[in-house]
Amino acid sequence: MTKTIRALMMLAAVVSMAGSAQLAQAASATAGQPVYKSKCQMCHSADGSGNLPKAKANPLGGPTVQAKSDADLKKAITAGTGTMKPVAGVAGADLDNVIAFMRSLKK
Repeated sequence: MTKTIRALMMLAAVVSMAGSAQLAQAASATAGQPVYKSKCQMCHSADGSGNLPKAKANPLGGPTVQAKSDADLKKAITAGTGTMKPVAGVAGADLDNVIAFMRSLKK
């Protein structure tokens, strides 16, 4: 019985640590803002409403963009979409953080 309890306690500790690691890796809108400012703001504006006609037609905080999955947004950023060219130098955690920032613009 004691071995079973010890095993269960160890399993609970491992599960708890795994959950904490996932939280530590969660995307951050705060960390994404400076990347957005340097890579995206010139076309999409500080608030995501758009500086260019096509960006204004689909603001980042609007329902069309917000309905896209994170995977779709990653593809648009890294591969480009429509008249938008791929954004160089945004990958990994920066990419996740920029998407988190974009989500924070939801109207």
